[in-house]
Amino acid sequence: MEAELAEERAGAERLRVALAEAEARIGELEAQVGKNSRNSSKPPSSDGLDKPAAKPRSLRKRSGRKPGGQAGHQGRTLEQVAKPDVEVEHEPECCAGCRRSLAGRPVVGVEKRQVFDLPAVKVTVTEHQLIERECECGQRSRGEAPEGVNAPVQYGPQVTALVIYLYVGQFLSKKRTALALAELFGTPLSQGTVSGMVARAAGGLDGFCDEVRKKIIDAPVAGFDETGFRVEGKLHWVHCARTGKYTLIYCHTHRGTKAMKDMDVLPGFTGVAVHDAWAPYDTYVNAEHQLCCAHVLRELQGVADTGPEDSQWCWATQAADALVAIQELVAEAAAAEQTSVDPATLAEQVHRYRSAAQLGITATAARATKLMKTHNALARRLLNRQGDYLRFTTDWRIPPDNNGSERDIRMVKLRQKVSGAMRTLTGAKHFCTIRSYLSTAAKHGLGFFDALVQLTEGRPWLPSTA
Repeated sequence: MEAELAEERAGAERLRVALAEAEARIGELEAQVGKNSRNSSKPPSSDGLDKPAAKPRSLRKRSGRKPGGQAGHQGRTLEQVAKPDVEVEHEPECCAGCRRSLAGRPVVGVEKRQVFDLPAVKVTVTEHQLIERECECGQRSRGEAPEGVNAPVQYGPQVTALVIYLYVGQFLSKKRTALALAELFGTPLSQGTVSGMVARAAGGLDGFCDEVRKKIIDAPVAGFDETGFRVEGKLHWVHCARTGKYTLIYCHTHRGTKAMKDMDVLPGFTGVAVHDAWAPYDTYVNAEHQLCCAHVLRELQGVADTGPEDSQWCWATQAADALVAIQELVAEAAAAEQTSVDPATLAEQVHRYRSAAQLGITATAARATKLMKTHNALARRLLNRQGDYLRFTTDWRIPPDNNGSERDIRMVKLRQKVSGAMRTLTGAKHFCTIRSYLSTAAKHGLGFFDALVQLTEGRPWLPSTA
């Protein structure tokens, strides 16, 4: 009986261990399935159309302002112009009372109604005739074609700029771009022609990319980010380096330091690099680093989402609240044109931040499961890299997050969503080069189409001339 009892106890222990392992694995799978754009680094496009099971907890506090336009906001609406292009008079046929003719009667009032519309759009064909004449001496001389007129038949800079605007600026596919030109202007266009136009335009931007690269390297603060991009049926990576005035986007087969070296911005950068906590960025020791607070807030939200439902407190929630409060303190101080944050108030929130991180380390010290190890690493990172997370509190030029880089690089993901993957790496690089040009021009107040016309005319806009 004792032997049987011992065997039963051993079997029960094995079942207990198996159950604990199963529960840990279930917890890991639930955490993985529960990841979305608000509690991880996954993009919003991966969330799908289903509503979240639980009401999302916003990381922002209420501003106290009413919805809609704020006081002082300059709205825009359609207004009448002083000098219309065309004026059409509409006379009354006769008197509305006695039905007499009103010919020659004085005008006592005019009600104006203006209609804004496009004229009939058509492509104009300009023929350049190169006249050849023969001199008395027998020598023949022929007139020279204007710059840019190089073939018997070709598209002009305006049409070329419109094609690139639709393909690169508005993310239409080559097929849909060609169809749009044919339907709107009656101009036949092939997909190969679209490719050729884009390739020639990108080829004219080598000097622009060199200038922007130099501007970003010399900047005191720059943001860096990367995202996946499907090219040739495989996963490639698009890297972004940017400031408030310049954008450089680069496509590469690798995600890490090999691509960063080829992009040639981070190796020479000595300012403050704003980025997420991905390890390859930290290999560039000549730069200081500001880790993205928006990324870590989503990570902390993911920790809170995997906690017990009946728990009223979580270390991750306290750390997130403290980090949000610190950002608000800096924003208020900067808005008030102060040179620093109140030291006592800042110290109080930093203490809450550090206490939460230390409690997180203690709570996950066992690291018994993969999920617990992940949470432990996050808590340690908060504590060990506090200076990199809070660097923005000492220099107003440094943003607390990397949202600017995410906005610049999001256009690549939008292109993939609208028109699918790129077929060739060369085409992807051309696309990224022109997106760099358009984004930088827009940051300097130049519209997409105007910038593209300058490019297709052979005189691309350069930031050094802005």
